[in-house]
Amino acid sequence: MQPRAILLGLLIGCLLCFTNLYFGLQTGWISMMSLQSALIGFLISRMLPTPLTPQENVVVQTTAAATGTMPLAAGFVGIIPALGLLDPTKDGALPVSLSWLGSIGWSCAVAYFGVFMSPPIRKQVIIEERLPFPSGTATAQLISVLHKLPPASETQVRQRKGYSALETEETPEEAVGDDDEDDETVRDHVRESDTEMERTVRTAGWHALAWSFLASGALTLFAYFFPFVFTIPLFGEYLAKNWLFTFSPSLSYVGQGIIMGFPTALSMNLGMIVGWGILSPLSKKMGWAPGPVGDMTTGARGWILWTSLAIMCADSVVSLVPVIWEAVAKLARRARRGPDDVFDKGDHNEVETEDRLVPLNWVLWGLGASCVLGTFLVWLVFGHEGIKPWATFIGFVMGALLSILGVRALGETDLNPVSGLGKISQLLFAVIQPGNVVANIIAGGVAEAGAMQAGDLMQDLKTGHLIQASPRAQFYGQILGSTLSIFVTVSAFTLYSRAYPIPGPTFPAPTAYVWLGLARLLRDGELPNKSALFMLFSALLFGALSALKTLGARRGARWTAYLPSGVAFAIGFLNTPSFSLARLVGGIVELLYRRARGYGHGDIGLVVVASGFVLGEGVVSIISLALRTFGVGVASCWGCGHGMCGGCPA
Repeated sequence: MQPRAILLGLLIGCLLCFTNLYFGLQTGWISMMSLQSALIGFLISRMLPTPLTPQENVVVQTTAAATGTMPLAAGFVGIIPALGLLDPTKDGALPVSLSWLGSIGWSCAVAYFGVFMSPPIRKQVIIEERLPFPSGTATAQLISVLHKLPPASETQVRQRKGYSALETEETPEEAVGDDDEDDETVRDHVRESDTEMERTVRTAGWHALAWSFLASGALTLFAYFFPFVFTIPLFGEYLAKNWLFTFSPSLSYVGQGIIMGFPTALSMNLGMIVGWGILSPLSKKMGWAPGPVGDMTTGARGWILWTSLAIMCADSVVSLVPVIWEAVAKLARRARRGPDDVFDKGDHNEVETEDRLVPLNWVLWGLGASCVLGTFLVWLVFGHEGIKPWATFIGFVMGALLSILGVRALGETDLNPVSGLGKISQLLFAVIQPGNVVANIIAGGVAEAGAMQAGDLMQDLKTGHLIQASPRAQFYGQILGSTLSIFVTVSAFTLYSRAYPIPGPTFPAPTAYVWLGLARLLRDGELPNKSALFMLFSALLFGALSALKTLGARRGARWTAYLPSGVAFAIGFLNTPSFSLARLVGGIVELLYRRARGYGHGDIGLVVVASGFVLGEGVVSIISLALRTFGVGVASCWGCGHGMCGGCPA
């Protein structure tokens, strides 16, 4: 079971859990941090009497990811705040505010279904179809370099079992000929790059992680006492006060920009320019959004939310079309070949022994128990008027189907379209329980939780497959990580909600308005003035872009990198400009650094620094929370005349 690896993963995961809740409530964006968890686990293990093995490092990052992603899986960055925004006159239901115990019950209801879905999906998409899962493969390659293993690849895994090279379908990167001088040059380059990565991590890793962590934490603490630091009116007081254009020099958001990369950060900022620089002033000037710009109901921020929602749905749904088509085509081919081929092929390709796999009876009992117990807990927490038990059960079934789609999309494109999958579930429940906004949000949350967990945990199973870690040990880590994270996430959210209004200036929880907005639209069909036209145009545009991007990526076309990501573009609408601008700084740093150093493994030092930046603010936010709870306020409100400083009175 590898207890020390699981314990270390739980420790790292708790830090990620606080960090993801903090940033998720601010911007709606969280990160699995699998690669970063593996890197931090390796650095910590160097202080142990016996360093971690590569397989233990896989268990560390698997456990950390399962622990750290619960804020999104259980809906604490979107669904729970959305239920608190319910209005009896608009929604026919009172606001739902869960107690600590009620939040625990809800989290337990959705925490395990996706975990038990993982083993059977693993057999299909990792063992039989061998989908690439780019982030999981990248993490495996990092671990192999840190622990001086041969480069992680599907060919290496299958050769361990006794397959010859002729029996494997090598990718172009793996099919290196022995007699080709160019191939030898490539191998030399890879060896040099790997040596540089190893030297960087072993000699400077701790120092880089420590100083970046301390720098980000110190700046965060300083900004707590002097809020002006994170709300600089970069474009003047007028734009800051009236149009919310400020700049936050937060090192954590710079680190996020480094991790997400320049293309994603650029897409986010293009969305920010269109949403906040064009559509926001237009809606205000034309009288479509007469309220204050920052108001989510009558202001421009609430008006552009609908365009953002249309972009996210169009991008996610269109990107799923080829995944659905291929899945249906494969099922049809297997049905024609007969049932024996369907089952025997997967067993033949399995590289693990039975004692290292998750037994089938565990999976069946786990899925059954999580569905039944989850249905009961949801009924217990929200009552019969919230959502009918039979409807909750359908939500779990829907979640299982959507999980398969999400996993396949993630395996092929490195993007898990959970936002779009949740919206699909909301559309279905508008028919199953029409007019019930609470049921619509809850059912969408149930489906999203399963799809999100099954998809993101599959990245870790891909890493474990390439490094030959035990799937059963990873399963233990996922179960224990999810269990601990329930209590950490609920307790942290309870403390934050007592110290700050959620949604509020410090934690706007932008995705809460997305969930509630779609539920209201499906209930009464009313849209803000003139927003339908912009929603239709943006949905058609980004649906077409998503189709081009998906088709081009499947053919290996490089030009797809120049097309904007629809989800990232839409996030630029949801967040105020300060968050997007800071991420752009990080994206530019990543671009310049990689161009200067080359696009090899030499940029791992930058990943270490970015990880320290992100964790520094996330961890020190716990100190800020404690100060706020005990009544310790800001030291000075100097410079906050624009009214955008969260800790100062407007």
